[in-house]
Amino acid sequence: MFRQGALAWIKVEQLKPYHAHKEEMIKINKGKRFQQAVDAVEEFLRRAKGKDQTSSHNSADDKNRRNSSEERSRPNSGDEKRKLSLSEGKVKKNMGEGKKRVSSGSSERGSKSPLKRAQEQSPRKRGRPPKDEKDLTIPESSTVKGVMAGPMAAFKWQPTVSEPVKDADPHFHHFLLSQTEKPAVCYQAITKKLKICEEETGSTSIQAADSTAVNGSITPTDKKIGFLGLGLMGSGIVSNLLKMGHTVTVWNRTAEKCDLFIQEGARLGRTPAEVVSTCDITFACVSDPKAAKDLVLGPSGVLQGIRPGKCYVDMSTVDADTVTELAQVIVSRGGRFLEAPVSGNQQLSNDGMLVILAAGDRGLYEDCSSCFQAMGKTSFFLGEVGNAAKMMLIVNMVQGSFMATIAEGLTLAQVTGQSQQTLLDILNQGQLASIFLDQKCQNILQGNFKPDFYLKYIQKDLRLAIALGDAVNHPTPMAAAANEVYKRAKALDQSDNDMSAVYRAYIH
Repeated sequence: MFRQGALAWIKVEQLKPYHAHKEEMIKINKGKRFQQAVDAVEEFLRRAKGKDQTSSHNSADDKNRRNSSEERSRPNSGDEKRKLSLSEGKVKKNMGEGKKRVSSGSSERGSKSPLKRAQEQSPRKRGRPPKDEKDLTIPESSTVKGVMAGPMAAFKWQPTVSEPVKDADPHFHHFLLSQTEKPAVCYQAITKKLKICEEETGSTSIQAADSTAVNGSITPTDKKIGFLGLGLMGSGIVSNLLKMGHTVTVWNRTAEKCDLFIQEGARLGRTPAEVVSTCDITFACVSDPKAAKDLVLGPSGVLQGIRPGKCYVDMSTVDADTVTELAQVIVSRGGRFLEAPVSGNQQLSNDGMLVILAAGDRGLYEDCSSCFQAMGKTSFFLGEVGNAAKMMLIVNMVQGSFMATIAEGLTLAQVTGQSQQTLLDILNQGQLASIFLDQKCQNILQGNFKPDFYLKYIQKDLRLAIALGDAVNHPTPMAAAANEVYKRAKALDQSDNDMSAVYRAYIH
């Protein structure tokens, strides 16, 4: 029941028996994916029950046939007894050879969980499963430990809390681990995953990764949260923090943008310094390196509100030098610093489905757990300050270059007499198919360039990524070529349109 990328950590105490809590969960969670998950669980239970009944019926029939056969074939003479003895000897010999051939496979199957066997029999793998694997038995007790014996067998799971009771419904565990859109964080598991990353890859750059999200069961931190910057990304983030029960104080350079969030329950901060001084953890999300520095170092800035124990999390996409400088001045005042730029767009921000790349103070990363759960679907901790900035620029470099290539392909199709819609249909049926591809192509075909990710910001990220390559003497010719196309689009007054407006650079 696992899908790659869908695995999530679930705290043991959050696991509930399926049948006892099904109706309650259905009322709370009305999403389409949740209902699909419930349907899948019900189908699994129905099939498993049918197989159990069929297996019991077949066993009884087999026993009756064996008894009947034995009665008919009892030997009545010495010759028949000798023939039977010889025949049994051959059978035993053949069975012995058969056991030798399949013993390793049988042993392997015996050590795997039913979940793992179900994975191996998924439609992705061709060929029929062996007959002796046809019946999928239901485990008597499926705890997190049992489930993790499948896809995460590389490390041992040692929960700090008591295991679920033996009569807990096993199938709901599988459902929680494989179907939740926003799974809960378990930092003990993250620590163990960190160990595996270092042992298996020899790399310490990615120290841990955790999927963050739950079905509305986020427990908000009791810490006071501040947020500076209510742009395309910041607005969605703050909205989700409030929805999940966090206490949030907001500030924006254009004060009118705060009004909506005040109505939703946020508090208003008059200056960045005031927000930082009255909150435990303050997040910021602004446009570029200059804005990030001005916010911290400027008049009534963040630095003036920092004192020992205050925490600052910069979610802006900037270069590593800028974020390192900011970290140094924050820490010099006794504060704690974490960089946490986000990958996504306005829609993903509104949906609470951002990807968060964090680096810096590991303890602060863990303190931000409920906030990251509210705003994102996944968060990564990448080590020392600067690593997240570098990774974010590389991600956006790839995205920006891909967008320019899409625009180039659509214009080439047009000038050569090919249907742009047909090109999109073909791409959507191939390996490049993605939500990003489809949405950006639709923007172009419809001539709708309402910003979901500003063109000026993707060009800024390309520029910074090229500088990152220059700093380590690494060529970035594809990014450099794409950057020139975006610069052309900016010259055509497309800066405040969506990045897909780079298309206009090819038709003017």
